[in-house]
Amino acid sequence: MTDDFEDLKRRLVVGHKSDGRSVYDEAAKSELVALCLQPGASVSRLARECGVNANQVGRWLREHGHGARARKAVASVVPAPAAFVAVSVPPASPIAVRSGGDIVAVMDVQARLPNGVAIDIRGVELRNVGEVIEALGRLRCSASTKG
Repeated sequence: MTDDFEDLKRRLVVGHKSDGRSVYDEAAKSELVALCLQPGASVSRLARECGVNANQVGRWLREHGHGARARKAVASVVPAPAAFVAVSVPPASPIAVRSGGDIVAVMDVQARLPNGVAIDIRGVELRNVGEVIEALGRLRCSASTKG
C-alpha cells in the first residue's frame, strides 16, 4: 500500500462517541469516496482495509451524490436478446378416434434418459402409458455415453 493510503487510514477516524460509534474526518471521508470512484476500485475492499463497514462507505458515496449515478448506469444497460424464441404449439387433443369409431384418451410422454437422450412419444393411449414408462425404465443407457 502507498504511504498516502496509510495516511488516509490514520486520519479517517478522529474519535469515538459515548455509544462506541466512530467519528470520521470529513476530508478523509471525501478522499476515500474519491478512491472508491476510481475504475476497478472495490468499495468493500477499500472499506475493509480502512477498518470501516462497507455499508458506511456506501452511505458516504450516496451522500456525496455518487450512489444514484451508479444505480442509473446499471439500469441503463440494454438487455441482451433472448437466446430462445417462443414458439406456440397448439395443444394435442386428449381424445382420439380409432378407425373403428371408438373414442380413447391419449397423451404425450416425454422422457430424458441419463445419457442425455430425449424421447418424445405423442398420442399414447392412456391405458398404455404405464407400459411405456416401464419400457423406458428398462432401457439400457449409460451416463458415460453422454456427449
